[in-house]
Amino acid sequence: MRSNFALLALLLAATMAAAQMRPPQGQAPNPYGQIQPQSGPQNQPPSNAPSAASGNAQAPSGHKVLQAKSQDELKAYQDATSKTDAAQMNAAADAFAAKYPSSELKAALFVRAMNLYAQANNAEKLIELGRKAIAADPTNPVSLVQVGAALLEGTRDTDMDRDQRLAEAVKDSQSAIDNISQLLVPSDATPERVAAVKASILIMAYDTLGMVDLNKKDAAGAEQQFLKAVDASKAQPEATVFLRLSVAQDQLNKYPQALDSANKALQYAPQGSAAQNLAKQQQERLQKLMAASGPAVPSSIAPVSPAPNPPAAQTPAPTAPAQTPPAQTTPAQTPPNPPH
Repeated sequence: MRSNFALLALLLAATMAAAQMRPPQGQAPNPYGQIQPQSGPQNQPPSNAPSAASGNAQAPSGHKVLQAKSQDELKAYQDATSKTDAAQMNAAADAFAAKYPSSELKAALFVRAMNLYAQANNAEKLIELGRKAIAADPTNPVSLVQVGAALLEGTRDTDMDRDQRLAEAVKDSQSAIDNISQLLVPSDATPERVAAVKASILIMAYDTLGMVDLNKKDAAGAEQQFLKAVDASKAQPEATVFLRLSVAQDQLNKYPQALDSANKALQYAPQGSAAQNLAKQQQERLQKLMAASGPAVPSSIAPVSPAPNPPAAQTPAPTAPAQTPPAQTTPAQTPPNPPH
């Protein structure tokens, strides 16, 4: 799923860069929208639809205008966004939120800190900052999908809070899907780029939901989620999604469908990648299985071993949470474990 994480990372990086290089008059750099200083009394509540009286231009359709309540708040935001070190950005975001608790800009700072930790492969800090970003803006699908994927990546069957973490991963992933229309993008983003990022978010969200279902031994539910991920990835098919779909279908004894999914995983997997090797193993296993006369899997047909996931956060937008706890060892008579 690394390519999806990369797409999200590129969107956020491009947005920040564009805002910093071409800041509109009176606006601050913003990682996911436009920001303007709010005119009028400092205690006036911020508005996302500025009026003509405020002197702010109406944002293009689909592009939210974030407002600072004062020049001091705007300056503090600009100072915070200049941080490039994850720990410094974390401290700056916390300090800004403490000083301006009602500011609608604080969510943007937590998102930026979260993405810096994603780049540093620090999944636990990603989750920590992501939770703060979600608390500040519960409708941002980027932070929702990243936290959901990172929670799944870092959860093990032996964790005391396993069920709670998986439930949170499901909640966040579903919320990312439900709020996909709330994605905040730079005003100069092309429709094609926005569509690609939305697709990446949906693929990651459905993939997380599918892996949670597999973790809970619900292969039927997992199959439906992976089919949705496949549908979302039509423009850029993902080998890993097809491979995981094949595993779910295998566990449901849908061998022809599982073989077809394995064939597609092999078709789209990068040359020499772990996904390619696992897809080949799964393809060969299913071919032997379908050729066998009895319903049981011959003992010589070993299940496919789980694939290593990319490290959590090789990109800001979900950092690359690998999306599944270590698979349980299963007998040769059962379908393969889900590839990570």
